[in-house]
Amino acid sequence: MNFEEQIRSFAKRTESIMGGIQTEEATKTSIIMPLFQILGYDIFNPAEFTPEYTADVGIKKGEKIDYAILKNQEPVILIECKSIKEELAKHDSQLFRYFGTTKAKFAILTNGLIYRFYTDLDAPNKMDEKPFLEINMIDLKDAQIPELKKFHKDNFDLNHIIDSAAELKYMGIMRGILKEEFTNPTDDFTRYIIGRGVYDGVKTQNIVDRYKPILKRSLTAYINDLVNEKIQTALKSDEKEDTIPEVVPDEEIADDDTEALNKVHTTDEEIESYYIIKSILRETIDLSRLSYKDTVNYFGVIVDGKVTRWICRLNIKDNNKSIIIPNEIKEYVKYSLESLNDIYKLSSLLINRANQVK
Repeated sequence: MNFEEQIRSFAKRTESIMGGIQTEEATKTSIIMPLFQILGYDIFNPAEFTPEYTADVGIKKGEKIDYAILKNQEPVILIECKSIKEELAKHDSQLFRYFGTTKAKFAILTNGLIYRFYTDLDAPNKMDEKPFLEINMIDLKDAQIPELKKFHKDNFDLNHIIDSAAELKYMGIMRGILKEEFTNPTDDFTRYIIGRGVYDGVKTQNIVDRYKPILKRSLTAYINDLVNEKIQTALKSDEKEDTIPEVVPDEEIADDDTEALNKVHTTDEEIESYYIIKSILRETIDLSRLSYKDTVNYFGVIVDGKVTRWICRLNIKDNNKSIIIPNEIKEYVKYSLESLNDIYKLSSLLINRANQVK
């Protein structure tokens, strides 16, 4: 079972047993520790996964945090646990204080359902007020799986996670702001919009109050139009493609070629590359339209299940990893990959290609 399958299975198990968990200790043993076991840590080795970790803070001596993940005898991740019955407060314990007194660059606050990941993007050695990543195990998003996998023991790369943490954090904040403005436009946002040629006079509070419900309805109408436009475009594309015989290249495997299909083995790296690409394209295309096709010769990411509408093709089964992304004039351009993280460097090319085929 690959990592993505393990996490999805774990999320289903969490949802199925959460009703019977009553205490903090039960929360730790039944759902928190098993997650870190999936992440590759030896939860029964105190030299790697230390319970009741102690770090003196100022005049306070002997305070303990629930767990610390150690590397070279130094903490790299601090974990504070709450009962599944308890809401996660902002910073209601030692986690914030401990962060600056250890060499740990990441802290996790969790009640077994919600996992909040923190670092020190705002000020060095001071834990941020807001997490850069929040995962709800019973509402798991596709794009969150590769982010969680970065914390796997085998993949843990401090610098790489910090680099991606900044983007994740600020994208999350911006999405939250946009969601709030679209749901309940603020006075400032209303003034900005009506100042773009809607109303030329003085934007008094009475004017703002008059236009605010109109703006709210306009935003709702725009979103509905956008969704309907994408649906209609997809339907027209399907109708057009259904009238054209699909030309399958020689290297493609026919669905009834049982002998060839039996030679195909989808690797964990291929699945990881698929979720990296989905993460890159999450703002460009409806992720439910993406899937993959694995063949003897390549691993392809396709749209609407059609092999003729492919975004990219990867070869990562050997030491010479590469990805092919067609350019705007339909030339097949191959890019070498030293590691799967190099796919992120090709984000703009993947987004352009997705816009061509979606």
